[in-house]
Amino acid sequence: MIISSWNVNSVRVRLNHILNYLKKNKPNFLLLQEIKTESKNFPYSELKEIGYDSEVHGQKSYNGVAIIYNKKISNLNFNITNDEQEQSRSISVDINYKNELIKIISVYIPNGNPVDTDKYQYKIKWLKSFEKFLINQNKLKNKLIIGGDFNIIPNEEDVYNPADWENDALYRIEIRKFFRKMLNDGYEDAFRLVNKKANNYTFWDYQNGSFERNKGLRIDHFLLSKNVSHLIKDVTIDKYLRALERPSDHVPIRLSLV
Repeated sequence: MIISSWNVNSVRVRLNHILNYLKKNKPNFLLLQEIKTESKNFPYSELKEIGYDSEVHGQKSYNGVAIIYNKKISNLNFNITNDEQEQSRSISVDINYKNELIKIISVYIPNGNPVDTDKYQYKIKWLKSFEKFLINQNKLKNKLIIGGDFNIIPNEEDVYNPADWENDALYRIEIRKFFRKMLNDGYEDAFRLVNKKANNYTFWDYQNGSFERNKGLRIDHFLLSKNVSHLIKDVTIDKYLRALERPSDHVPIRLSLV
């Protein structure tokens, strides 16, 4: 089974890229973030034409998450934290895979910049609620696969020039500590289980030739509960999509299960 996650930075603008990606890579689930559209305006029919259904937690102009799928799902849920009354940032479904009940979640964690504003405090609040959710799920021994734009650079090998980001909301030490807490709470950074090399990025800014110079960040992740880590076959960053015309500034990450 294949599960991909992608911050598409507007589903309407990137629709052709999404359709082509689905046709080429054939994921069973595609977790989207920053769809930037209300649920009623999501391109359900275009996706249905190529064999995919969609569950959407949309928002006008900003944020928004979705799960596109061609397998049986159950227990659809919005708002895994209690801090999403105004912002659409999570959606989850349950699946049965090899007789194991697994919860698949798409998350779009707040960016938090500038750090001297309420946006940063909102990110802290959201992360605290997210961590509580993860701890509770671990206590229940539930099996989770969480894909999304975490807006967290975990370590210095995940950013082109760490010194440039020390006071950014993506790399501040207290933000990185949240990511470490998630790992300590019983979760795995799926990409790092299969690839330890530096300079593997999922995001490149549109400015200053960042992609051409590979001045990127790894901020899109798959976080897995340890009780499903044995199912991992591979994790791939589909970098080629960043070179297309009118691309998202993020590229998909693709999780393959045994």
